[in-house]
Amino acid sequence: MGEKLKKRKLKAIGMFLLVFLLLISSFIVLVLFWPQENPHQVVKVTVQNGSSLNRIAEVLNEKGIISNKLMFRMAVQLLGKEKEIPIGRFSLVNAKSNYEIIDQIVYGAPEVKKVRILEGWDLRQIAGHLSEVMDFDSTALMQIATDNEFLNKNGISSLSLEGYLFPDTYFFFTGDTPKSVLAYLVTMHQSFWEKRYVAQAKKLNMTKHEIVTLASIIEGEAIYDSERAKISAVYHNRLNIDMKLQADPTIQFIIPEPPRRLLNRDLKIKSPYNTYLNKGLPPGPINSPGKNSILAALYPEENDFIYFVASGDGYHTFTTNEKDHNRAKRELQKIRRALKRKNK
Repeated sequence: MGEKLKKRKLKAIGMFLLVFLLLISSFIVLVLFWPQENPHQVVKVTVQNGSSLNRIAEVLNEKGIISNKLMFRMAVQLLGKEKEIPIGRFSLVNAKSNYEIIDQIVYGAPEVKKVRILEGWDLRQIAGHLSEVMDFDSTALMQIATDNEFLNKNGISSLSLEGYLFPDTYFFFTGDTPKSVLAYLVTMHQSFWEKRYVAQAKKLNMTKHEIVTLASIIEGEAIYDSERAKISAVYHNRLNIDMKLQADPTIQFIIPEPPRRLLNRDLKIKSPYNTYLNKGLPPGPINSPGKNSILAALYPEENDFIYFVASGDGYHTFTTNEKDHNRAKRELQKIRRALKRKNK
């Protein structure tokens, strides 16, 4: 009698567990394949950087992709995908159930945009390009680029991000934010600074900020890579003898106009960036120097040149004294006059 009772109890427990598992399985299937009444055959959804599961559910609900936020959140949690939803813009195709929506967001390819930051661009040019390609607000970008809290958070001890957004070609997700994009560009600049480069800056008795500042001037002067180290040497030589840099790119930086031929009155503009009036380097970079210009600032050519002037073909004539420099300037004037006659 005892054995029969024991078998009945075990059978009852087994039936209970089976029913319980069936109920759990049914519940999971119900949640995962809950119809969300998405009326769109194809719809785009953007997941922004830092979005919580609640925020994602709200965005999907606002776009009419899901009608039940609770069931969607439960489905994400049941699948263990709460922390696997990537940022970006996704195209959902005939996604009607929780499972289809989550599958296409988690495993779908987010839209990306190609962003090319050119060497020598200043902050305003970069902000303009990002606003065009990434659909950012350029004014908001400039505010972030000068925000002390953002600068400190990203390890920049300067008044702005000028010079610290590394030129290169990048691919960003459509869901990236202005802060995430700018922070990444700063990270790429910081990744340049290998130990040997930091050591070389110290050897020159210069800070990283001073090197980047000098590199930005070199970037503004040089067209050809073969001249960068030579131009760098001129400025290093001038700094060593306490001579004004008289760098035209620093004047272009303080003129609120597109680049043009400088006039004598431009050289008298009162500004800490005017290297015709002030000795030493300006307070900070004037553009975003590329790798080659930073390397030129770190490793100047060994020479005695303290002057250089354009030679009319993109290159420069370098001299060690003012007499030869003035002769080179007269040659440039001849070339310019000849070109002017030819154009007429």
